[in-house]
Amino acid sequence: MKSDRAPINFTVNGALMSVTAAPMRRLSSVLRDDLRLTGTKVGCDAGDCGACTVLMDGEPVCACLLPMASVEGTSIRTVEGLGNGSLSALQASFLAHGAAQCGICTPALLVTASALLERIAQPSEQQVQDALGGVLCRCTGYRKIVEAVMGAWRWNDDSAAPHPPAGSLSPPAGGREMVATLTLPSPRLWGEGKGDGQFALPPSGAAVGNSPVRLDGIPKVTGAELFGGDSFPAVALSVLVVRSPHHRASFSFGDLGAYIADNAGVAAVFTARDIPGINSFGVIPPFADQPALAEGETRFRGEAVALVACEGWVARDLDMAAFPVTWRELPAMLEPPGAQAEGAALVHANRPDNLLVRGLVERGEPENALAQAACVVSGSMQTSYVEHAYIEPEAGYAFLDDDTLTIVACTQAPHMDRDDTARILGLAPDKVRIMPTATGGGFGSKIDISLQPLIGLVALKTGRAAALAYTRQESMASTTKRHPASMRATIGTDADGMISGMVFDGTFNTGAYASFGPTVANRVPVHASGPYATPNYRAVARAIHTNGPVSGAFRGFGVPQATLMQETLYDELADTLGIDRLQFRLKNALRNGSETVTGQRLEAGVGIGECLEVLASRWTRALSEADAFNATNSTTKRGVGIASCWYGCGNTSLPNPSTIKLGISPDGKVVLHQGAVDIGQGSNTVIAQIAADALGLPLGDFVLKGADTSITPDAGKTSASRQTYVSGKAAEKAARALRDTVLRYANVSNEASLQLLQGGFLVVHEGGERRRIDLTKLEADKDGLVFAAEESYDPPTAPLDAKGQGKPYAVYGYGAQIAELEVDLALGTVRLVKITAAHDVGKAINPLLAEGQIEGGIAQGIGMALMEEYIPGRTENLHDYLIPTIGDVPPIETILVEVPDPEGPFGAKGLGEHVLIPTAPAILNAIRHATGVAMTRVPATPSRVLSAIQEARR
Repeated sequence: MKSDRAPINFTVNGALMSVTAAPMRRLSSVLRDDLRLTGTKVGCDAGDCGACTVLMDGEPVCACLLPMASVEGTSIRTVEGLGNGSLSALQASFLAHGAAQCGICTPALLVTASALLERIAQPSEQQVQDALGGVLCRCTGYRKIVEAVMGAWRWNDDSAAPHPPAGSLSPPAGGREMVATLTLPSPRLWGEGKGDGQFALPPSGAAVGNSPVRLDGIPKVTGAELFGGDSFPAVALSVLVVRSPHHRASFSFGDLGAYIADNAGVAAVFTARDIPGINSFGVIPPFADQPALAEGETRFRGEAVALVACEGWVARDLDMAAFPVTWRELPAMLEPPGAQAEGAALVHANRPDNLLVRGLVERGEPENALAQAACVVSGSMQTSYVEHAYIEPEAGYAFLDDDTLTIVACTQAPHMDRDDTARILGLAPDKVRIMPTATGGGFGSKIDISLQPLIGLVALKTGRAAALAYTRQESMASTTKRHPASMRATIGTDADGMISGMVFDGTFNTGAYASFGPTVANRVPVHASGPYATPNYRAVARAIHTNGPVSGAFRGFGVPQATLMQETLYDELADTLGIDRLQFRLKNALRNGSETVTGQRLEAGVGIGECLEVLASRWTRALSEADAFNATNSTTKRGVGIASCWYGCGNTSLPNPSTIKLGISPDGKVVLHQGAVDIGQGSNTVIAQIAADALGLPLGDFVLKGADTSITPDAGKTSASRQTYVSGKAAEKAARALRDTVLRYANVSNEASLQLLQGGFLVVHEGGERRRIDLTKLEADKDGLVFAAEESYDPPTAPLDAKGQGKPYAVYGYGAQIAELEVDLALGTVRLVKITAAHDVGKAINPLLAEGQIEGGIAQGIGMALMEEYIPGRTENLHDYLIPTIGDVPPIETILVEVPDPEGPFGAKGLGEHVLIPTAPAILNAIRHATGVAMTRVPATPSRVLSAIQEARR
C-alpha cells in the first residue's frame, strides 16, 4: 500500500501518467477531476449502475470502486481512447443503430462492448447480454444497443477509413452548438440500399420520414458530451446539502459560526434565513408550495435544510454527521387513508383534509347505465412509488457574470428554472441565465428545480462559482416519484359487448408538496376510459398530501396507473362475454367522428383502430403458440396479454406555447435557435428535420443553437409528449415564414427553390433562372442573421367545465401492445418472451428515433409491471431499487402506424409517453391469461404472483 498522496504511475489511453493521489481515492474521481476525462461518468459511486466502467488491462471494471492504490502499473482505457482521434467501428455502429439516446451510459456500454469484441468479433445476442449486464440504461430499452454491438463487425472496412467527425460542441460559456454535417464510416445512409462509406444527411425535401443519424450523436459516442457534472470550474466551491433523515421533523441549528471556524476549508453555511426572495417554488404557480430550504420543520425524508459551501479538497472527506443540527422526529402520515382520517394533522394548513386537487370528468348517467348493463365487472388496483432512476443524478454549477447569475445544469425546463430561481433569490428573471447541459435522462423529474436555487444562493452570497452534484442516495431521496395510486372501477356493456358505462375512483399519493399533483389529478379522469367510446362515465381522481416523497411528473402523468385499472377490467369483460380480447377492444375503439368522455368530437387522426388491426395476425399467432406450449408444460405456463392507450399531447386545457427562431447567417448556414431540451428523445434532430423540409433546404445546412435562456426563445418544458408536436409545429411555422421572407426579397414565387453555397451565397432557382444573393453584403441582426423568422404555436384547446367537459387536448396519440410471457407456477417468476408494439405517430419524422422511444418506454413499463417499487428510506440506491437490465427486456417488434393529424407538423403526433402506458397492463393481462389469476397490485413481484396463485388454489 502506497503512503498517503504518493505518485501513482499508470497509462491512460496509451499515455503514461503519474498522479499524486490518496491511495483510497477513487479512480473515477482521478480520471474526471484530475485528467478531465469526463467521458467516464458517475451514476452511483457504488458499482450498481456501471456508468463509470473503464478497461483495466483490457477488462471492464467499475472505476468508482477502484482505489488508486490498485492502479499502479496498469493500463487504463476510457471511451476517449476507443477511436484514436476518429470513430471506432463500434462507435459508428452505435450512431447508425440509434443506440445512444441521452448518452450518459453510452461510454460505459462502448468500453464494455469493445472488450467483448476484441475477444469475439461477431458475438451472439446472449454473449452481448452477458457482457453488458453490469451497465444500466434507462432510455433505450437495450435492444438497439444489442443490435449495434452484434452488427459492429460490418464497420470494420479498411476501404472506408474513419474520418474525423465534423460535429462539435462548444464550451458551456458559449452555449451548446451542434453542426449538422457528418462524415463518418458507414454502410448505411439516410436512405435504403446505400453504401458509399459515409453517413449522409438527406437532401432538400427528404428529411421528414427518414432516419439520419442523431445530430447530437457524435459527442455521445466519443465521450465529449458535457453533462451536468462534467464541466465544474476548478475554482468552484463545492456545495453539500444537509437533509432531513426523517419523514417529518422539527429542527434547530447549533452554533453555525463555530462550525465554520472549526472546519478548515468551509467557506460558509446557508439556511432559509439567507434566502433573499420568496422561499417557495412549484411548476404550477398557484401551487408553488415547496421551500428551497425548509424553515423549522421538514415534511418529507430528504428535504434540504442547510447548505455547506467548502473548498473542493474538503468536500470529499467532510463529516456531515457533525453538522450542528438537532432533529425532533414528529408523527408522519405516509399513506392517504391516514392523511384523510378524522383529526389527521394537515401537511399544509390551507389544504383541508390534505386534499390538494380533485379532478372530475362526468358524462351521461353512469349509475343508470351500469344498472341496466348486461355485463358488469368491478375491480381494484394499487400501484407503488416509482423512481425515475435516470443514470445521471442532478448536477450543475453557478457563477456571477457581471450582474447576471448564470446556472449551468441538467434540466428539462430552462425557462421555468429561470423564473423559479429568480423568485427564490429575489432577482429579476432577466438577471438569471439558465444554460442547460446535456441531460442524462429526465422522464419528468428534471422539470422541477432541484439544485438550481441552492448553487445560485451560494454563488450570489459568496461571489464565487458554486458546484453541486447529487449523490445517488440524495437524488433518490429528494426528487419526485410516480404517484402511488389506489383505484377502483366498474365497467358495464350491453349484450353485444358495447361499453355502456364506467365509473372510476382514484386516490393518488402526491406526497409533501404539490409539484405536478394537480396535473395528474386532472389528466387521469380524461384518460381513465382508455381510447374507447364510453357514453356514460364518471371519473374522479384526488391528489392527497402525505409525508411521503414528492410525487411529480413521470412519463404519463398518472395515465399508466389508470390504464392498469381500465385495461385489466377490459380483459375480464371480454372473457365474461366470450369475446376475443383484441376484438372486444376493436369493437369499442374510438373512431373519426367519435366523442370522448369530455364531449370532444374527434374529427380526424384517430389511429387506435389501425393499431389494433395491425396487431391482429400477431395476436392470433401468439395465442396459438401459447396453446401449444401450455399443452406440453405443466409447471410453466405461457400467457398472452394485450392493452391499448391514448394520450393527449401537451398541457391539459392550459396554454402550452412554444417559440422557435431560425435564420440564415452571412456565412451561408441556417441557424436554428432550438430551446426544446433534448433529454434523449431526439428533439434536436426531429425539430431540425421538420424545419429543413418546411424551409426547403437540406439538413446539412443547419447549425443548432441549443437551449439557453439568453439566446433561445422559450420552447416550453420537455414533457407531456409535446416537443415533436408543439415545438415541431412552431419550427414548421418559423421555417415557412423564413422561406416567405427570402422569396419576397428575391421577388420570386413560392415555387422557387433555395440553395446555400460556401462563401455566403444564397441561390434562388425559379424555372430556368438562377438569382445569386451575396449574404455577406446584407445587414445582420443582433443574432448575426441576415434573414430571420420567429414563430410561436399554442395548441387550440378549451377549458373543462365543472363536469370536465371541453377540449383538453388538440392532438392525441394512440397505441396498443401485445405481451407474451411465461410464468413459473412454483416460483412465481415471470419471463418475458416478446413484446409487439403498434403506435400511431401520425407521421414518423424519424422512424429510427421513434423505434428507440418505443423500446425505451417499454423497458420502463416492464419495470413498473414487474420490479420497481420505491420505499422511502429503504431503496435509495440502484442496488435495492431494481430497474430492468439488458437481460430483462425481450425482443420487441415495433410497428409504426401513421394516421396523420392535420394539427401536427407534417401530421405528426407526440410519442414519448404513450409508449410506456400499455406495457404494464399488457403484462398483467398476460399473467392472468397464463395463470388464471388477476394481479391487483404492481409491481407483480415473484412473491406477489406466487401468493396470488396459491390463494386462488385454496
